[in-house]
Amino acid sequence: MSTIPVYRWRLAPEGLATFRQLRALGLRPGGQDVAAQLERPRRRREPLIAFLYRIDRAKPVRPMTPAKRAALDKANAARRVCPECGRDAGYRIPRSLGMCTPCAYPDTTAA
Repeated sequence: MSTIPVYRWRLAPEGLATFRQLRALGLRPGGQDVAAQLERPRRRREPLIAFLYRIDRAKPVRPMTPAKRAALDKANAARRVCPECGRDAGYRIPRSLGMCTPCAYPDTTAA
């Protein structure tokens, strides 16, 4: 079992980036293994962990195809329809509620 280097918050060397940093650069990990780990300490809790990837081994993000765009639009449209009242809420319905805000809190919106 190999171990990976662990760096503290803001002390990672140049040439390594998190997944979100790669995405901001228009890159993706591209199947490479995790190169290092970043730890951000927190009080009284376990540290936050982020995996680091090598930028020189990253590949460009695949372009969005028309079929993929249509599938995402259809999925997002389905998440806007309330299962209780059947109306388009105008926003993506939170999974925590499972319905639009007027259906979830009928007492506060009927004023």
